[in-house]
Order: sequence, then C-alpha cells, then structure tokens
Amino acid sequence: MIAQQLRIAMLSVHSCPIGQLGGRDTGGMNVYIRELAAALGRRGHLVDVYTRAHDPRDAELEYLAPGARLIHIRAGAVEEMGKLTQYNHLREFHDNLEKFRFGDGASYDLVHSHYWLSGEVGLRLAQEWRVPQIFAFHTIGAAKDELDLGENEPAIRLITEKEVATGCQHITAGTAAEKDAILRHHGCDGANISVVPCGVNPALFKPVDKRQARTALGFSDEPLVLFVGRLDKLKGIDRLIEAISLIEAPACRLAIIGGDEYSKPALERLKDLAARLNISGRVEFIRAVPQPKLPLYYSSADVVAVPSYSETFGMVALEAVSCGTPVVSTDVGAARIIIKEGLSGSVVPGNEPSVLARALAPWLENRDMDRMKLHGSVAGFGWDAVAGRMEHVYRNVLSKTPVGVK
Repeated sequence: MIAQQLRIAMLSVHSCPIGQLGGRDTGGMNVYIRELAAALGRRGHLVDVYTRAHDPRDAELEYLAPGARLIHIRAGAVEEMGKLTQYNHLREFHDNLEKFRFGDGASYDLVHSHYWLSGEVGLRLAQEWRVPQIFAFHTIGAAKDELDLGENEPAIRLITEKEVATGCQHITAGTAAEKDAILRHHGCDGANISVVPCGVNPALFKPVDKRQARTALGFSDEPLVLFVGRLDKLKGIDRLIEAISLIEAPACRLAIIGGDEYSKPALERLKDLAARLNISGRVEFIRAVPQPKLPLYYSSADVVAVPSYSETFGMVALEAVSCGTPVVSTDVGAARIIIKEGLSGSVVPGNEPSVLARALAPWLENRDMDRMKLHGSVAGFGWDAVAGRMEHVYRNVLSKTPVGVK
C-alpha cells in the first residue's frame, strides 16, 4: 500500500533551480523544477532537489518551500561548467549525493530526473535504491539535430538519452507533441509517457498598469515588442530582429531580455545583425533579469514574441499571457493551447521574418485590451494544479511498480 506522503528525489544536475534565468544553461526548466517541487511540498510531500554545486556562495542545503529542499552536491570545481565537462563528473555527483543522503538519513519512493545528465545518474540511483525513475527530457537531442541549425548534439548525449528513455520506468512530456517526438525518436511504449504541462504563478505573473510599468523601467511610449529567453540560435532571435526591420507603421522598438557572460558571442552577432539592418536604435539588449521583475517587462510590452524553431513547452508565452500581454509565437510547444487566436495573440507556422512582421503589426496597433481577460484565460495552469497531475502520475507509476524494482 502506497503511503499518503511521497518522498521524492529530483535531479537537476547541470542547472540550479535558483540560478539566474536567461543564461547559457538556465531557463524554463529551472522554473519548472523549483515551482513543481514547492507545489508538491505544499501538498504535504517531501521533495529533495539535487543539483551540482556551481557557486561557492550557495549553502549546501536550503529550503525552496516547506517540505521542499534544494541540495548542492560537489562534483568537480565549484564553478560554472559546460555540460560535457559535467558529464565527466557524474560519478562524483552520484557518490557525493549518496554521502549526503547517508548522513541525512533520507530515503525515497521515486526518482524524478530532469535532462539527460540527470537521467544518467537517475538510472544508477533508481537501481541501487530499488525505486522507479521518472524522466523528463525538457529538450530531445535528436529532435534538435533535426532542425539542422549547424550545432549538432554530441553523440554521448544521443546515446545517453536512448539508454535513459528505455531504462526508466516512466517519462513525462510537456505537450502531446513532445510525446510524439519521444515516440518517434526513441520508440518507447506510449503507455509509459504522461503529458503534464508546465505552470505559472498567477499571483506573480499578473497585469501591471502599462504606463506605470514603463515609467518604472524607463521605457518610452513607443510601441514595444518584447523577447525573453536565452540568446540561443534555437530561439530564432535573428529572425525576430529581421522582422522588426520590416515593420514600418507603426515604428516600434524591440527589447531583448536574456544572456550572461557566456552569451557574449551570441550578443555581438545579434548586435551586428541589427546594425546591418540599420535598426540598432530600435533594438535594446537587456541582460537577464530576476524572475520577480519579469511581470513589469511583460506588462510594459504591447506584444511578446516567441520566434523559436522549437520549444518543449514555452513558458514565456504562458507568463506573458498571464500578465495580460498578447503573444505572437511560432507553432511550437504549447503555443496553440496557451494562445487564444485573436484574444491573446497569434500562432504562425514558422519564423520567416515577413510572416512574423505581419503577425506582430496588428498587436502594435491594437494597444488597448482587457488584460485581466487574458490573465484569466490561463487560470488553469497554476502550479498547484500541475503538481496534482504530477502526483497522479507518481502514484500511478508506484502502483504498477513491483516493490524492490530493479
């Protein structure tokens, strides 16, 4: 019989859930893990999130919420580190995690690992602990290679993802489209994949008066397009900049939020593109900002653009609509679920600049709308609801997993 309270070990080896968003390895996955763990804690479960120690200022253990702990595990130097370098320290991560666990006296009912590096560690831990592993890709290496953006994923990632997909007990996907991609690339049993969406905190991501938001941020009253995310080719930012150059009436500005010290080459490439298109004065690059400040930026914008080639879910679109700001997005992730055509934005078939420009222009002209109506349109995506669906997945997997599974 399954105990009412679940003890959950979450793994996020390569990226800390409290890391600054918009950096090289930080984004929606960080928010997802942090908010899901906190919501599960509020439901009375015990959640430990294990991540690699990367900043000497971080405490070994801190609470994300009652019942949800974040534990930094040493593996290699305590500094920022590329994913492939981290792969070489996975055994050390495993061993030091176990040292912490033995000293803490913790035991778990299941492992929920996030991203392929965590999945590799999760396979070993799940076998040693004789508990099931639930795995979330967040991005699929083989699917990224299909896009042919000139940066193929390393073979070790593709091999590891295949091993984890076939070796774990269950997989969670953010959308039905991601589930289809997993089936296409890894041939898993569809019955062992559950779709659980990402969520949003409606108490944080809510409309702020646009004039007040712009005054606080120092923005003018000109029509404003906003982009939020990593400065990654996958995000299609270059296509968005080209689209802005095609919008003449009304003349608009583009604010790009994202990037860290590791993003300087990408930043320079995008700045050079804006200069070549003679719109440098219309494009403002803003480094990554803390999440609590994002609602001000979303609320200051007339429209948020998501020009990505691919998204697992698309949390930026969800946060923007929750703030009452319409979104123009490519047909990626959960865009068609989040965006109500004509009410909260538009979904376009691709990120061709002329297509993006035509879709953005009407929202720059229609600057008065019922922002609370947009906020209410995504009310069903609260994190407590998401945690309830994930708990159902956990209990279902545990009910079908023999005691002492290997």
